[in-house]
Amino acid sequence: MMRTRTKKGGGKQKIILPPDLPPDIADDEIEVSDEDLEFVHHNKDYAGFVSRLDTQSITKHVTRVADVKEDALEAIYERRLKKKQLQKEQEVDKLEVDRVDALPVKTLDGTLVYRTVPKASKQSESNLNEEEEKEDDKEGTGVFKLTKAEKRAKLKKGRKEAKKQGKEVVVAPEVEQTPQAAALAEVKEDLTAEEAFENKKRKIAELGTALLSDPESNIKSLNEFLLLCKDDNHPIVKLGLLSLLAIFKDIIPGYRIRLPTEKELQMKVSKDVKKMRFYESTLLSSYKAYLQKLSALVNVPSFQHVAIRCLCSLLDAAPHFNFRESLLGVVVRNISSQDDVVRRLCSSAIKSLFTNEGKHGGELTGEAVRLIADHVKAYNCQLHPDTIEVFLSLSFYEDLGRSHKEDPKNRVKPKRGRKRKNFDDASQLPENDKKRSKRETMSKIREEVEADYKSVAYTPDITERRRMQTETLSAVFATYFRILKHTVATVASSEANAGGSHPLLAPCLRGLGKFSHLIDLDFMSDLISHLRRLAYGCDSSEKASGKSLTVSERLQCCIVAFKVMKSNLDALNVDLQDFFIQLYNIILEYRPGRDQGEVLAEALKIMLCEDRQHDMQKAAAFVKRLATFSLCFGSAEAMAALVTLKHLLQKNVKCRNLLENDAGGGSVSGSIAKYHPYASDPNLSGALASVLWELNLLVKHYHPAVSTMATGISNMNVTHDQFFFSNVSPIQAFNDLSRELESLTPPTDSSKSTGKKKGSGSFKSAGVQSSIDTTPVDEDMLKNKLSEHFTLLRDIKENQRLMSELDHTKHSLKLYEEYKQQKGKAKSTKSKKINAKLT
Repeated sequence: MMRTRTKKGGGKQKIILPPDLPPDIADDEIEVSDEDLEFVHHNKDYAGFVSRLDTQSITKHVTRVADVKEDALEAIYERRLKKKQLQKEQEVDKLEVDRVDALPVKTLDGTLVYRTVPKASKQSESNLNEEEEKEDDKEGTGVFKLTKAEKRAKLKKGRKEAKKQGKEVVVAPEVEQTPQAAALAEVKEDLTAEEAFENKKRKIAELGTALLSDPESNIKSLNEFLLLCKDDNHPIVKLGLLSLLAIFKDIIPGYRIRLPTEKELQMKVSKDVKKMRFYESTLLSSYKAYLQKLSALVNVPSFQHVAIRCLCSLLDAAPHFNFRESLLGVVVRNISSQDDVVRRLCSSAIKSLFTNEGKHGGELTGEAVRLIADHVKAYNCQLHPDTIEVFLSLSFYEDLGRSHKEDPKNRVKPKRGRKRKNFDDASQLPENDKKRSKRETMSKIREEVEADYKSVAYTPDITERRRMQTETLSAVFATYFRILKHTVATVASSEANAGGSHPLLAPCLRGLGKFSHLIDLDFMSDLISHLRRLAYGCDSSEKASGKSLTVSERLQCCIVAFKVMKSNLDALNVDLQDFFIQLYNIILEYRPGRDQGEVLAEALKIMLCEDRQHDMQKAAAFVKRLATFSLCFGSAEAMAALVTLKHLLQKNVKCRNLLENDAGGGSVSGSIAKYHPYASDPNLSGALASVLWELNLLVKHYHPAVSTMATGISNMNVTHDQFFFSNVSPIQAFNDLSRELESLTPPTDSSKSTGKKKGSGSFKSAGVQSSIDTTPVDEDMLKNKLSEHFTLLRDIKENQRLMSELDHTKHSLKLYEEYKQQKGKAKSTKSKKINAKLT
């Protein structure tokens, strides 16, 4: 009970408790600022009440309870202790809320107080007690009152009902779904997947449109694009990659981005510069992440084609931009891929890089050539021919820098008549010093500007271009010579005779033939010796034809040797007799379906038609060998051989004696009186002692162009010199006749028109007039044969379809029988179990 004090007047006075003490603060921690002191000094009048305070009453109120005797203080202190204990018990009964879920409350003394929640068990008990109290109150006011036993029974019933409801809630999900519900769920999943796919496509379109319309404001959308490229849906990933390709091709600037240094970042710049730096840094980081994603997807089969297409397109569109070295490395590594699409894309990208050097100034050309050379070296020359086929797209300039060397000669010389005036004038000296200093500063500024321009410009100066061209050329020829040495080593070994492959030899020889005029003279002798060994097929000392190289490859070796000799005719003195011997023997080893006729025609043109005057014995041997060759093969090869034969007879008058029909052979037999057709050396064959009896058979050739050419050769005049030569080369003759249809096929109107055009365009200059006999075709017989053929094909397909249906029905019947057997077994086992239970 709270004690009260009675006054004289009879009224009661309540006990007033003192306020809580403020927190104890040490005197050292109290800081008084100068402003506070100044304020107190200026406002002393307002602070006068402090001096009139009753300190004794204040201390009494603080230390003791006001207006209470000492005997009553103990009871007040006991009540305070009981309240504190009750508060502690309540705090123990409560649970502290997680500090993440609830914000604390900060008191005046600086402590944080977190919210608390009562425990569940005590809360339930307290709720039950409250309910009991409420019921008691109701019962006290109502008609009747429940006993304690009835209250307990009522509580038990409520608990049991709660348990039953919980069990029903748990058992409800275990109900099996019907097939209709499962089908509906699958349909809903499909619909949601389609909607998500359409939403992602719409998002890609919106982001791409925004980026293309205003790249600087929407540059952050590139990160969203990169997130879409990591989606689980493969079509979305492909759409994202291709969309990013189109965006980067459009927004990539025409210069390389250089990120600012630390010093530059510390400098104060304008808002526009900050915006441009943010745009460039974001673009560069997104481009780097995009390239890393593409490089990773190259090894994934489902994304390989898309990734390679994007990489090649970026290399073709922006070869000047950042990270071009890594981009080029990925393309070069896949240039020899087994996939035709990947290989074709990479080779076309490298070719466009070589032909469009203006985009990158030629720097990337040398880098690509060095990477390809290292790639060939790493794989020991066992790569696809397209790997070095791209070298044929290179272009080198021989006259680079000549105009630059002539510039010093064209300088404007100062006039000798002009002399310095007023030399003795003292006022002229300081002006000359000023001009000199000004000239020096201007020259320094000009040099700095030129250096900056060279660092930014795509096209380097002439000396730099000459240096890059020299490095590129040396890398190309190093690759070609490595392939030649590898081929020679494998041909000479026993493994090559067992079937070694040389996939890079053919493009290597074509490249050497194209760039033969750029080869250094120091390497000519070694090159010719290697080509000679390859033309023989093995070591030149053995003089035996190897079986590892094909006829076309050996012919290309001879062609390259002659091209090198012609391009360096003044500085090179090499005997090419061995190559003539090889050509003489290779002619009879040629097979139309296996070897390339274009290579043979090119060899005949370069070695026999364009060469200087031949020896009479050698020319006669080739004439006789070509006539024999024309009898054995098709019309295109025969026409190329006859064109070469006619050219040789026109250049060598004495060889026309082979056209005579004497009983003992030609009138000029030379040192060898008898013809040896199996001789390997044309100088030892004795062809002048023979006769060109093959022309009589070629006149009756099935192809009219070949027969007319043979007739023209056999009618050549022996005595008089004929200075007119044929304008048709063996290559042109071979190509013209290889495109035409064989004369055995029935001609049509279109074939007549094409035959007239080709005859007028290709053989008029040689005096050839083709006359083709057209025979009518029985169209009814042709229709009957075609109808029989297609009915047979239709019957075969119908038979295959019926057989497949029969197999399907047999398989289904078999499965049905197995199902019946399993069902019968299941019934028998069930019946046995039931009988066992009954017994």
